[in-house]
Amino acid sequence: MKVLVAEDDRMTRDGLVEILAREGYLPIPAEDGEAALRLWRETQPDFVCLDIMMPGISGYDLCRQLRAEDPALPIVFISAKSEEIDRVVGLELGADDFIVKPFGVREVVARIRAVTRRYMVTRAPQAEDGPFSMADLTIFPSELRARRGDEIFDLSLREVCLLRTLHRQRGRVLDRNALFDACWGRNYLPSSRSLDQQISQLRKRIERDPKAPEIIRTVHGAGYRFE
Repeated sequence: MKVLVAEDDRMTRDGLVEILAREGYLPIPAEDGEAALRLWRETQPDFVCLDIMMPGISGYDLCRQLRAEDPALPIVFISAKSEEIDRVVGLELGADDFIVKPFGVREVVARIRAVTRRYMVTRAPQAEDGPFSMADLTIFPSELRARRGDEIFDLSLREVCLLRTLHRQRGRVLDRNALFDACWGRNYLPSSRSLDQQISQLRKRIERDPKAPEIIRTVHGAGYRFE
């Protein structure tokens, strides 16, 4: 899922790109409004994160233009302008959310996931969005959630992808390269540590006993498997 990040402050832009990439999105950075408009037309991202105060085309003007060309495009403002009127203007222009700087990583992740869920609900249903079960856990890709009884677990796009890939290849051992290709992309330079850390964190949330996992099992020296 592609996300255009229009932000003229390099540190903020790089931070957002890192957060989105870690969640499993494909971030497309733009240093100002003009670059963002050009990249939007070239890459057709699934949704857009906009700063308001940018040189050239402001975030407000860019939002107007994008809304005119694609009324359904999800748009999130991320800005240091924190007055109520700024939020009202942004939302009246058609933004789906408004995040105030400085922001916390958890806040950005939660709001981006919320926009993603709304996007998945409104787009045409796809076969891969349907729920599937792994042991006593049911995964709902379009909700970025999993359920076990009354327990609900929030998931990232990448975590959904890992679970779906293991589910589709049930009984087979998937090595690290196969999982990286499926959930990080073929252009990603693999690091076994990043995969192991991702799975370790996921196990802590979805396994009844992370030390004796029933869903994502390690096959030492080979990879991972779902029975």
